Amino acid sequence: MPIYCDHNASTPLRPEVLEAMLPFMRGEYGNASSVHALGSRARCAVEDARAEVAALVGAQPAEVIFTSGGTESNNLAIQGMARASTQRTIVSTPIEHASVREAIATLRRDGYATREVPIDAAGRVVLSALPSLLDERPAVVSIGWANNEIGTLQPIEDIGRLCQAYSVPLHVDAVQAAGKIPVHVRGVELLSVSAHKIGGPKGVGALFVRRGTALRPLLVGGGQERGLRAGTENVAAIVGMAAACRLAVVEIHAFGEACAALREHLWNGLAATIPGARRNSPGSAECLPNTLNVTFAGVRGEALVAALDLEGVAVSGGSACAGGAGEPSHVLMGIGRSVEEARDGVRFSLGRTNRREEIERVVCITAACVRRTRSTEGCGRNGG
Repeated sequence: MPIYCDHNASTPLRPEVLEAMLPFMRGEYGNASSVHALGSRARCAVEDARAEVAALVGAQPAEVIFTSGGTESNNLAIQGMARASTQRTIVSTPIEHASVREAIATLRRDGYATREVPIDAAGRVVLSALPSLLDERPAVVSIGWANNEIGTLQPIEDIGRLCQAYSVPLHVDAVQAAGKIPVHVRGVELLSVSAHKIGGPKGVGALFVRRGTALRPLLVGGGQERGLRAGTENVAAIVGMAAACRLAVVEIHAFGEACAALREHLWNGLAATIPGARRNSPGSAECLPNTLNVTFAGVRGEALVAALDLEGVAVSGGSACAGGAGEPSHVLMGIGRSVEEARDGVRFSLGRTNRREEIERVVCITAACVRRTRSTEGCGRNGG
């Protein structure tokens, strides 16, 4: 049986989620903006879902805007906040997701200034460097709660307190964090989440927008979602997202404990059986419980990912959204890895479907694939 270890890229749709969605893919097909009975039932379903998503992040239901996913939420937050502000500076970090980096790059092409907070060797923000950037009164600070490639967790509460002290709005990309660890919106003006990272459907996400926050919409039209995101709501997907959030709220602590135990079992096995294995992810307290990024000396990352795939093990060479196979990871370079090392990181991201016996098989298969790959490529590179 194939072993799926790429849950940071996407997760299997949970059966409970599918069951919740099916009525709205069959008989309950009304438009949530329609005033007749079918439309009213769709509207009630959307509003009930809004409350479930809000509960996941500690928000009020009226502060949740539904979107097509994490990428749209991040773009709406960053571009929407910047274009609604008179300020022309954006602050972020060197290791953000592509949807954050590209949203900022779009603003930079339009004349906005951009600043990056330095990070340490674990990928955590150097808090002492933030006040000088906040002195510039940027339009928005955008920082991911959890890094999608190496799993580093940021001290969001501390960052939020600093931003509040300087009256600077904070956007948090919580796509990888929400549902895996407890998250909240204290000290945050905007926060992005996505359904398919936690057993929900693809193509739906949400953005927390604190009441009173000025935001310019990217999509205009019918005025849905408080006028911040026009377009007919995808009721079935929204209901599915709500079901996934409801399950995550109940299971979050058990999920974290189980995944962290499996992750450490995986790392201990890899480190014991494969010489030259280097852990790129930080220690347990500073990392997502399910994420392990490893470089194997003398082994090209993309070759190992392909070899594992042929053996029925699904992993990633970093972010599933990053374009350009073989390109060095900006995240690994950001934490001080060389260009060669940054090309070769392999991400194992675990989920609720993984079992201990699978992890032991992954260790054995990975060790065999590394041996074969080193034999094929030669062991001179990276000290192999």
